[in-house]
Amino acid sequence: MFEFQQVTFTRGEKQILKQINWMVNAGEKWAMLGLNGAGKTTLLKLLNGYIWPSSGKLQVLGEWFGETSLPELRKSIGWVSSAMQYQLKDYETAEQIVLSGKYASIGLYQPVSKADIDQAKTILLSAGASSLIGKTYATLSQGERQLVLIARALMADPRLLILDEPCSGLDLFAREKLLHQVQKIAASDKTILFVTHHTEEILPQFTQTILLKNGEVFGKGSTSEMLSAKNMEKFYEHGIDIFKVANGRIAIYPKESYNS
Repeated sequence: MFEFQQVTFTRGEKQILKQINWMVNAGEKWAMLGLNGAGKTTLLKLLNGYIWPSSGKLQVLGEWFGETSLPELRKSIGWVSSAMQYQLKDYETAEQIVLSGKYASIGLYQPVSKADIDQAKTILLSAGASSLIGKTYATLSQGERQLVLIARALMADPRLLILDEPCSGLDLFAREKLLHQVQKIAASDKTILFVTHHTEEILPQFTQTILLKNGEVFGKGSTSEMLSAKNMEKFYEHGIDIFKVANGRIAIYPKESYNS
């Protein structure tokens, strides 16, 4: 689905990503974990073709950068980011926002068919958001907006779905509701990348994990290996406590001595 070969990205004199090597195959479910400043957002922008590698090679959906139309390529990638929320129009209904995903646009600028509108409603229904149909974006809660964004990404039936910190800003109950929907999507054969700061959001379906640290790949492989206590202590460079939470997930916290 995509492959980074020795990819480096530099802005000014600062090297943000360093020698990234990573390949994801069709149908795989990956989590990406990293602290602030690890380079996650930059890597996603590269993956979506909004910026180009300073050096190295990048292949996405079988196309090498420099040899393909990036706007066309983006139509096959569903990128769900909370940053997009600020670009959407408050007066549009949930189904209108979902429908715009078919055209990879912000807003609708061409006539749409009843079949398209019905499809948007069906996707909202399958996402557990049927109650949002007819409601304007301005009236939706943070959790409801995230559900709409996920439905919007699915409208184009993307080959690659990227969920970029989808639980950001959600309360406990809204987070669990959203993760339940993510779990349903992850049961499909769709290739998914789930980006987060928090291990407790990584569902068992995400069987592989990549760890980013200071712009480099710290490690990648099976989620159980990456999130092991020994590996996490090296990753965070600090003592940690690991707790099992619901549905096979784990939560990681600094040891109590952190504040001593």
